[in-house]
Amino acid sequence: MSQLNFEKPILELEGKIAELRNVSSNNEINIADEISRMQFKANKLLQQAYSKLTPSQKVQIARHQNRPHFVDYIATLIEDFTPLAGDRNFAEDYALMGGIGRFAGTACVILGQEKGHDTKSRIKHNFGMARPEGYRKAQRLMKMASQFQLPIISLIDTAGAYPGLGAEERGQSEAIARSIESCLRTDVPIVSVIIGEGGSGGAIAIAVADRIYMLEHSIYSVISPEGCASILWRSSNHTEEAANALKLTAQDLKNLKLIDDIISEPIGGAHRHKEETIHRVAKHIESALQELTPWEGDALIKSRREKFLNFGRNI
Repeated sequence: MSQLNFEKPILELEGKIAELRNVSSNNEINIADEISRMQFKANKLLQQAYSKLTPSQKVQIARHQNRPHFVDYIATLIEDFTPLAGDRNFAEDYALMGGIGRFAGTACVILGQEKGHDTKSRIKHNFGMARPEGYRKAQRLMKMASQFQLPIISLIDTAGAYPGLGAEERGQSEAIARSIESCLRTDVPIVSVIIGEGGSGGAIAIAVADRIYMLEHSIYSVISPEGCASILWRSSNHTEEAANALKLTAQDLKNLKLIDDIISEPIGGAHRHKEETIHRVAKHIESALQELTPWEGDALIKSRREKFLNFGRNI
């Protein structure tokens, strides 16, 4: 597990606990009381640390490599998943994945960004940063969902759309805009969950939904704290200040009424409790789909548009 700076004392204590358990099992020495005492202390430190997280620390957690990724959610929640590839125009984009399957017995279309778990898979998936063909694939999947009247589930975890020269030459901004437009015009329910990073237009391209949820320690912002600091202060030394100013935490966005609800994570974060986190997300998605079913297409489109047009208005 990669270390978070504020978790170092906890990880050191957990390391000692692991060593004691190893000694106990190998030498038949009963040190259960000592292990129990140290475990209690570790749990207390963990609870204290996660009860007063700063926005900058939440950015670290949202980016943690061991948080459950799109493929983990697919493997746990989706039955009979059939991946669909290509934008029928240029190429396949492995950063933005999608397909059809069954969630809680209901046929659906599911799409989202995949960052990868190791060096090889991260390179394959371009660290979750989609190119234009990825967003055009998303549009194709949304059209298919509308054609067959299948609800859409989108899981967002990206630092942003890929800013490379080739992506810009192939119309990155246009592809994102068209993807947002497709979300607004789709006449089936859309449920989106920010499971890690929700970065800029790369995230909102598939997050214009009827219900938008965020995991407790995920982030959602127009720009990364590093990017903000480089523009406003021309220095990475102000990254923490930028994180505070951006209002990018789930709690900030709930207060601003930009998301519908926060999905709580087990103490210690999703990177420590993958399966439990995935099942908590599943409960929210299932509840949202039940609430939105049965649906009437025109009413859904009107409600979704009004939802986003009302963002930022003083009523």
